[in-house]
Amino acid sequence: MSQVFDPRPYMAERKLQDPVPVSDPAQFPHEEYVPEGAHLLTGLKDEWGYNVDIRRTVYKCKSRRQLELIALVPVKDDPDETCTWPCVVYSQGSAFHEEWLCNHLIRHIRLASNGYVVAIAQYRPSETTPFPAQAQDVKSAIRFVRKNAELFHVDPEHIAVAGDSSGGHTALMAGFTGDGVLDDGVYDDMSCKVSCIVDCYGPTVFSLMNYWPSSQNHWDPKSPEGYEIGVKNVLEEMEESDKTIPMNYLSEDKPTPPTLIINGSRDMLVPASQSTLLYETMKKLGKEVEYYRIADGNHGFIGWNNDTILNIVLDFLKEHI
Repeated sequence: MSQVFDPRPYMAERKLQDPVPVSDPAQFPHEEYVPEGAHLLTGLKDEWGYNVDIRRTVYKCKSRRQLELIALVPVKDDPDETCTWPCVVYSQGSAFHEEWLCNHLIRHIRLASNGYVVAIAQYRPSETTPFPAQAQDVKSAIRFVRKNAELFHVDPEHIAVAGDSSGGHTALMAGFTGDGVLDDGVYDDMSCKVSCIVDCYGPTVFSLMNYWPSSQNHWDPKSPEGYEIGVKNVLEEMEESDKTIPMNYLSEDKPTPPTLIINGSRDMLVPASQSTLLYETMKKLGKEVEYYRIADGNHGFIGWNNDTILNIVLDFLKEHI
């Protein structure tokens, strides 16, 4: 071994010191020496919000299968065990197939650092259990989080549901139906009602998806939407297709959680018209709904990962959750 650095001269010149008995960083001594050519940055502050603790657990669905739930929990610098946070239960898009729950972790961490527990909930894939299993599973996840609010430091009175793509459809179905419809009896001592809904580019009317430009077939039995109704032709099985339309679970006299819709004008997989149909129907029924379209935005990329979109979501949650 070559002796590139020898600590002995420092040991001879300096005095061995005892630990500094302070807990406040402001009372700790500066390191004053800055070597020539190094850069000293002054006046900087932490701007990214809270640190985030990632916890993994499982919850049960109707078939008693264990489904994964990843909870991102904000952490204060001075931990307060009595602190609770509002919660967003998130349904990850996957074309109704098996999900990769960490797909949008960059977004979830930013949301959590702003003071929200983000609970990313797995649902059963359509290959094994078609509609309404996905909505039932997310409703069970909401009940599970509410039942275990203390564990996740969640305020059980302030829970939202959100999702993207097929997860957006699932979030709408879970939020629109609430208690008593499409229930599966899991954790039914808890409510699955939510304060608000965030839908990012979720499909809403399967039978109309190919009546607007799209890069894929949405009516074939082997399409994502065909799998979701039991590997059936979406256009030939209109009764089954109609059951998956979130708007069919709305009525003028039934309260509906305020809903935020965001999509891109160049979405190649879920036509922007799907969000338009949802928005216009909700407006006709007198529901509280906001709609943002990203010019030239695609299916979850190009214009999505930025502070503008994050702040739209944060402002909506602050007002409604």
